[in-house]
Formats: sequence, structure tokens, C-alpha cells
Amino acid sequence: MSPTVVYGIQLPVQSQSTLYAESWEAAAGPADLLAVARTADAHGYDYVACCDHVAIPRRLAAAMSTVWYDPVATLAYLAAATERVRLLSHVAVVGLRHPLVTAKAYATLDHLSGGRLVLGVGAGHVREEFEAVGADFAGRGGVLDETIDALRAALGPEEFPEHGGERFAFRDLGQRPRPAQPRVPVWVGGSSPAAVRRAALKGDGWLPQGDPRDRLPAQIATLRRLRAEAGIEAPVTVGAITEALYVGEPAWDTGRRTLSGKPQALAESLRAYGAMGVQQIQVRFRSRSRTELTDQMAAFATEVAPHL
Repeated sequence: MSPTVVYGIQLPVQSQSTLYAESWEAAAGPADLLAVARTADAHGYDYVACCDHVAIPRRLAAAMSTVWYDPVATLAYLAAATERVRLLSHVAVVGLRHPLVTAKAYATLDHLSGGRLVLGVGAGHVREEFEAVGADFAGRGGVLDETIDALRAALGPEEFPEHGGERFAFRDLGQRPRPAQPRVPVWVGGSSPAAVRRAALKGDGWLPQGDPRDRLPAQIATLRRLRAEAGIEAPVTVGAITEALYVGEPAWDTGRRTLSGKPQALAESLRAYGAMGVQQIQVRFRSRSRTELTDQMAAFATEVAPHL
């Protein structure tokens, strides 16, 4: 795996879908989030990530749960308690809000954190959520395309940003504080053809959503081909979400889809991502408690990452 590959983590507790939440998270809270973020900060993790949903309809609540912390509030809280780890929205459903509202919140976060924001964006998938706030669900792809353009302007260096588009237009409206970064990285989430095209043409990075290993090479090839055809020479950060991990031999059933074992064996398996052209991997660990999670995070950083 290339030495430029970095590793980040989606925070526990802040979103509790039954697809990935551990049982201990149900009773967890801010102190647990803080401990995990500080562990990531201390052990070389590139970022901590937080999801985004405004409201979950009753028909989906059993599977998705209704626990979804606000990403700006959560990441700002953690920014004050950390020093170097970047702060990723994975992903912000920016179509639920006017771009100026999104820009105000995330520009403030970048300013307060000293330039540690990575703005991950996605189209969203919950119809009722869009309808409740008066957003366009059917046209959400087009809304996201223009919103990225509007956010590029609104998160740029200008105190009075300008954008004129089909859905949004603004000028002569000042917003300070400005972001600390001269260019806030925008990573586009999603694995549909439209999402890959959006990442290729508008993103600084791509956040695939659950692509298995055997699908990633073709997706990455498509991403790079679309950028080349569009004449985009700027580098793009290609991501991947790994399988669930457990460093060492677990004394409990971690599930058949979990990669576990000696650090060198895990590193050998994970090096396949770098060979595909992935620059950042989002790791996730099976755990029965906050302490087990932070122990796993530390073990990965000290015993596995050096072998990548």
C-alpha cells in the first residue's frame, strides 16, 4: 500500500443504524464520543466523521433508529477537545438546506477548528425528510450538483460571495467568519453512476458507500476516466470503507464478515486497497464497549498501520 494512504473513522454513538451500531452505543453519550475522538487525535487518524439526518420517518425508525447527531454541532464540540484530527461530514445532505445556511455553519466550523473541515456531501435518500423541510426530493441530484457549485463560492475567500444558478442566486451578502482554509475540500459520497460522475467532475474526493472490494477497481477507473475526459488535472482523494475489523484473535463472535487476526495479516489484506488506487480507508472495529473500541483503535494505529 502506498505510504500516502491514510485512515479515518466514522464516530460511534452519533448515528445508530442497526446496520453497524454496537449494542453498547445505545446507552452511550457525549463522554464516549469525546473519548473516541481524542483517541483518534492521539493515534494518527486522519479524520473523525459524523453523519447527517434531520428527521427519520416512523416507517424507517426500526432499522435506522432516530439517533442522528447534528454534524456541525457534534464536530464543533469535538474540535475544541482535539488538536490535529480532521473533521468530516460523512455525508452532509446539503440539499435539505439553502447553500448559504450550510456555508454559514461549516465556515464557522472550519474557522473555529483552525482549518480542519472536510465537507462530505451526498444526495440523501429519505423522501419524508425532504418533504418535511420543503426540499426537492425528486430533483435532489440536480440540487446537489448546483449546491456544490454554490458552496464552492460561499466557502471561498470572498466576504461577499457570488453565485447565479437555476435554483440559487446570491450576491452582495456578506458572511464572516470565513473558513480558515483557502479551499475547503469537498468529498462526494455515493456509489451510483450519478454519484461517481459527480465526484469526478465536482469533487476533491470520493466517498464510496459500501462498494465491495471487487467493485472498487472499475469504479475508480471510471472516476479517473471522467476526470481525464473533462480535463481536470487536480488530484482527487479516493476513499474506501473497509470491512469490520478486529485486531487480534477475538474471544467472542464478531461475525463472519469481520477481518480479524494478527496485525501483519490484517495489514496484508488492507494493502489491497492501496493497490487499487485508494488514498484513504475508513476503518471500523467490532467492540462490546467504549474501552474495547478505543483499545482496538490504538492497536490498529500502533500495530497494523506501520505495516501498511
